[in-house]
Amino acid sequence: MITSHRTFAKALLGGLVLAGLALSAPALAQRDPAYDAARRAGQVGEKMDGYLGVVGDQPASVRTLVSDINIRRRANYAERAQAAQPPATLQEYAFTQGCILIARLEDGLKYQAPDGTWQTKAGAAQRDPRCP
Repeated sequence: MITSHRTFAKALLGGLVLAGLALSAPALAQRDPAYDAARRAGQVGEKMDGYLGVVGDQPASVRTLVSDINIRRRANYAERAQAAQPPATLQEYAFTQGCILIARLEDGLKYQAPDGTWQTKAGAAQRDPRCP
């Protein structure tokens, strides 16, 4: 299963990069100053599943921000998964995006490691073995 998932993820990643589609939803979210402030304050981080997560106990405004961004990401991922060649499930597409987002994350920002803990990126991030 891991080998077939890795093969699929590599094919999907190649298609995303060639089509210039990687990071379109997160790139839009990064234009929001509240999102950028929450990222830099360590209140939010990238999760392995391709969605944004709340780090620790945060105010309702941060939780709402994360929810709103994740709604937009999910819609974007669903659209892109259907258009991907080869076609992908929403979960496969989102996972691959999570791998990409965490790999491209700036040092000092939070991400979810494969064991589920929140880490601060310093150099190479811990990777899920299923990442392409």
